[in-house]
Order: sequence, then structure tokens, then C-alpha cells
Amino acid sequence: MSTSSTFVGIDIATRYLDLAGVFSCALLGGAVARTADLDLFGFLVVGMVSGLGGGVMRDVLLQHGTPVALTDYAYLPTSFAGIVIAFLIHVSEQSWNRLFTALDAAVIGFWAVAGAQKTLAVGLGWLPAILLGSLTAVGGGALRDVMLGRIPAVFGGNGLYATVALAVAAVTVLCSYLGIPKIGIGLGIALALVFRITAVHYGWNLPNGLNWQPHSKLATLMRRRYRRGGKSQSRKESS
Repeated sequence: MSTSSTFVGIDIATRYLDLAGVFSCALLGGAVARTADLDLFGFLVVGMVSGLGGGVMRDVLLQHGTPVALTDYAYLPTSFAGIVIAFLIHVSEQSWNRLFTALDAAVIGFWAVAGAQKTLAVGLGWLPAILLGSLTAVGGGALRDVMLGRIPAVFGGNGLYATVALAVAAVTVLCSYLGIPKIGIGLGIALALVFRITAVHYGWNLPNGLNWQPHSKLATLMRRRYRRGGKSQSRKESS
């Protein structure tokens, strides 16, 4: 197989992975809109932001033409399809939570792989590819959560959300550099599904802020002075 046909095959695979991510995340956005008790317009806005936001941010940062969501005829209808399904079909909360985890893992895999591949395709290096692959995966969901006044899942407490995206993008880039990009696509998606679902199942998260304090003589002296100052201030206020 020639090098040119390999590149064409990678481009086609990247496009379909991108569209799969658009559909899945638009569906998830519609489900979130249902939880927030929004009307049809709310479903459309939240679903489109969720489905298209990460890819649009990626394409704007790449500065490689108009964002593909505005030039490829398939993107908007694909996002609408996910939104309509979420609007028409009601799933119980327990069933939806199970489905949400699987879809969320799939979205991370589809978009981290697609974002990394698109970044490499325009000639940028491994670090921008990993960063923009991760942004593609988490950007739409972060925008959706901000719109609805929620803490974005990318900021933690949600089963290594961003960490999984970074790992998938890194594996994709590594395989591309090794000359096996097709294997990298499959391996990246499989890694996203296994890593994300396992992290959610076992409640894995990165550590929060630590309470470590320096124990040097200078730090101890400063803490003592601070406490004395606080006590003096309390006496003045009580008197």
C-alpha cells in the first residue's frame, strides 16, 4: 500500500471518528438538557455546543481554514440527530448513568484520536498534537457545563476525565511517530474505553490540594506570630 493511500485512509478514518464524537456528545448534551428541564431550543443549543464545541476550538487554534463543522455538510445534521434522539427518548436515571459512562468513554477516544491526527496532519509536533487532541475531547463538555452553571468535569472528581484524554492522544501520537497510525487509532479508542470505565468503576481521581506545610524554623516562627496576632485582634474586638 502506498504512502498516499495510507494518508487518505487515515483522513477518512479521522473524519468518521470526529463525526462519531459529534453524535455521541450531542446525545450526551441532550441528556444533560433533559436533566436541566430545558425546552426544545435549550436542547438544540446545549446539544450543539456539546457536540461541536471541542472540534471548533481545535480548528480555530490550528488556524488551518474555517472550522470543519461549518464546511462539512455532515457535521450539523449529525449533531441534530443526537439531539433529536435525546429529546424524543426518555431513559431512566439508573440506565442512563450506565449508558453515559460508555458513551463518555467513547467520545474521549473518538475525539482525542481525531484531534491528535488532525494536528499532526497540518504539520505540528507531538506536544501540540497531544494538547489539541485532549482539548477536542473535553472542550465541548466543558463549554456545556459552564453554560449550565456546573463545574466542568475536566476539573476533576469524574474518573480521570482529562487524564484519559491525554493518555489516548499520547498513544495516538506515539503510534504515528512509529509509523503505525492505524494501530494507534484502534489502540487509542480501546484505551479510552478500558481506562475511563475502569476509573469510573473504582472511583479513581487525581489528588486534590494537599495540606502539607513547611517545618523549617522560619515557617514555625511565622505561624506563631500569625497566631499571636490573631489572638490580639480577638481580644481587642471583645473589649
